Amino acid sequence: MPPPVTYTFLGPEGTFTEAALLQVPDAAGATRIPASNVNAALDLVRRGTADAAMVPIENSVEGGVTATLDAIAGGAELRILREVLVPISFVLAVRSGTPMAGIRSVATHGHAWAQCRGWLERNIPEAEYVPASSTAAAAVGLLGADCPYHAAICSPLVAQAQPGLEVLATDIGDNPAAVTRFILVGRPGALPPPSGADKTTVVVPLPADRPGALMEILDQFATRGVNLSRIESRPTGQYLGHYFFSIDADGHAADARMADALAGLHRISPATRFLGSYPRADGQAAVVEPHTSDDAFGAAQAWVQRILQPASTGPESGSTASPTA
Repeated sequence: MPPPVTYTFLGPEGTFTEAALLQVPDAAGATRIPASNVNAALDLVRRGTADAAMVPIENSVEGGVTATLDAIAGGAELRILREVLVPISFVLAVRSGTPMAGIRSVATHGHAWAQCRGWLERNIPEAEYVPASSTAAAAVGLLGADCPYHAAICSPLVAQAQPGLEVLATDIGDNPAAVTRFILVGRPGALPPPSGADKTTVVVPLPADRPGALMEILDQFATRGVNLSRIESRPTGQYLGHYFFSIDADGHAADARMADALAGLHRISPATRFLGSYPRADGQAAVVEPHTSDDAFGAAQAWVQRILQPASTGPESGSTASPTA
């Protein structure tokens, strides 16, 4: 029997992150530990308390989740095992009996607030924002005896699961097609085999603050035909102006073009951190030009090897001496 699996996720229960985790085939029957924040979830994995953590990394409206980008860029190395996409829908929840006119403050996660900003400005423009660690935490907090806010933005499932809460408005997101991307993160190990539709994530510190430094990084991908689906800069925290780049590239480390690009990155920025190659959630295969295919790289390497091999001069070779100048 395989050992039992333990997962952690950005909690509390009922978050969009838990919904993402439940898309992992064996997660429903596994032990699931809610964590108070992204760092806490990843620390459980680093310590071996959990086998993997599900955390948000990107939203189609707000972009990268900075807490996750920063947490996986430092500390003991981790690996992204898979990604999950979850459509996002928000409701405005209150303690039962609270009227819309009585709302003066609204709690939620920062990304949720940003995705509902237009609706809030139209309907309760005087309401102040109260930051919460997650949308579910904001909803649960409404039931506390000393809750300092009047409403919460959360998922419909969370609002329905909490007795004592009432939904005043549904589908309050400004973009009905909003999607959040989540990643399942574990400790380093064997990579998932190439699926034909993969993504590779790396963290690349800027090697030097000089003209062309970023271009040198990007050229490692461009000259090998590797498309980038996401690139974001984040401060390292060491000093002002010192940044690293979090990059998603189309392809697997086992692909010749990707392997060559990774080697190039390491040459110019030896502190480059490889975060994994894993199947794309949308199943979309990368477009590979003929001259950047594995066959093309193999043929090119074989050609170079023939150049480097000593020339055969025996009569059986059929070759002739090279003319001299």
